[in-house]
Amino acid sequence: MSTTRKRYSEAVIRQIITEYESGYSIAELKRKYGITGNETIQKWIKKSSKEGLRHKYIRIQQVEEIYQVKALEKRIKDLEQALGKTTLEKLKLECIVEEYQETYGAELVKKKEVRSSTDSSQKPKA
Repeated sequence: MSTTRKRYSEAVIRQIITEYESGYSIAELKRKYGITGNETIQKWIKKSSKEGLRHKYIRIQQVEEIYQVKALEKRIKDLEQALGKTTLEKLKLECIVEEYQETYGAELVKKKEVRSSTDSSQKPKA
């Protein structure tokens, strides 16, 4: 009676460890790769991975940096809200123009030409 032993290549072992470190559970990896040994993956993790743990990053900051990050996050949130409001206003105005064109005809609606800030030397035509 002979037993069958599986040998996994280093590439496969590294792939399994990488997937474990990215969040897969050992049970999921055992199912995915058909590994039947109870401690096979744990041994690979202890031997090959960085300390055998899933890595968590710890940010070390000074108090001023924390306040700066919070202020920037608040500014991003405020700018996102302003952009959302501007987008809604633009859509509203486009709908109004479209409705006006349907009601009164497209030839009556003309866009005004916008002068660039570099054209300040020219006077508007009366």
